[in-house]
Amino acid sequence: RPNDDSAAVCEQEVVLLTVVGSPKGVRETILTLYRLGFAEVGDWSPPQRAANPKQAISVLIRRSRANGTPPRESER
Repeated sequence: RPNDDSAAVCEQEVVLLTVVGSPKGVRETILTLYRLGFAEVGDWSPPQRAANPKQAISVLIRRSRANGTPPRESER
């Protein structure tokens, strides 16, 4: 079954979440989402300077299978 891995990747739903705001606001939002069990802090990209120099941006990419279940570790 050589194409099992590629088929699993094709069946994944990918959602990109972006947080933009003051550096403090971005950190606080990521920590709040962590406390709510939404995502690990380390799953987010390191904050980067946004187009507005007073703002930061951080991105989270969530993957799940097309049926809504999270992918196995080997599929990430």
